[in-house]
Amino acid sequence: MNQRLQRLADQIQRTLSALIRDEINDPRLTGFVTISGVKVSPDLGYADVYVTVLEPNQGTGMNIDSHRESVQILNRASGFLRTELSRTMKTRTTPRLRFHYDEVTAHGNYMMNLVSEAMQKTAQSDTSDTDAADEPR
Repeated sequence: MNQRLQRLADQIQRTLSALIRDEINDPRLTGFVTISGVKVSPDLGYADVYVTVLEPNQGTGMNIDSHRESVQILNRASGFLRTELSRTMKTRTTPRLRFHYDEVTAHGNYMMNLVSEAMQKTAQSDTSDTDAADEPR
């Protein structure tokens, strides 16, 4: 991706983050939406927006089925978001928005949780081994 497209993608990401946070008032969108990346097509026709949704009732956040509705809500609101985006950006054309669930980020978060749990279990077992060695026989 050339530098111009990257700057445009960064601007779209920042603006969309604020718009989703402040302007989307759909009660079905219960989670915290994070935009992890934006890829703009070379002809500026489309912008693929990759999102993760942190649901308040989901522990690991790895179930794509639970996030499917949130992505559908964002795709349905893409016309509104595109209109608002065009008002703030100073470009001749505004790309059409397509929202996708970012499985890479979600999988990375899941793996970090597993590593964290393993480290805690290792620390607990080391502590219990040390306590058992300190006891008199």
